[in-house]
Amino acid sequence: MARVFVYGTLKKGQPNYKHMINTAKGLAKFQGRGRTVEKYPLVIAGKYNIPYMLNIPGTGHHVAGEIYSVDDQMLRFLDEFEGCPDMYQRTLMRIEVVEWEGKGGAGETRAAAEGVVECFVYSTTTYPPEWVGLPYHDSYDSSGKHGLSYVLRESR
Repeated sequence: MARVFVYGTLKKGQPNYKHMINTAKGLAKFQGRGRTVEKYPLVIAGKYNIPYMLNIPGTGHHVAGEIYSVDDQMLRFLDEFEGCPDMYQRTLMRIEVVEWEGKGGAGETRAAAEGVVECFVYSTTTYPPEWVGLPYHDSYDSSGKHGLSYVLRESR
């Protein structure tokens, strides 16, 4: 199992969460909530209002999201869904645990006690330069006060 941190449309209550609970795509077990240890710019960009975490460590905010434990099948699905490696790149990042729900072996307990876990995160280094000038968010909600509603793939 691999640990994945999601910060956008795959979170609970967001438009693509349905994929995280679709066992035909693999298994994803909610572990808890967290935020990036380092600051990153989280922007909403493009004509479909997609959330992107720009891989510019030290700029922006500590981005909030959810931590999942996923199997290999789900990880392959997420790679494809996220357009990896062209649109997003899957990289390991340090995530501060805000609230831990995962119950498991000593490794899980120790990770939660230390407050920081390593997770795969889909961020991007392949973005138009003007995205750096967009507003930075610390958390994403598709129906947030930003007014930029996400456009589902099936509606594009």
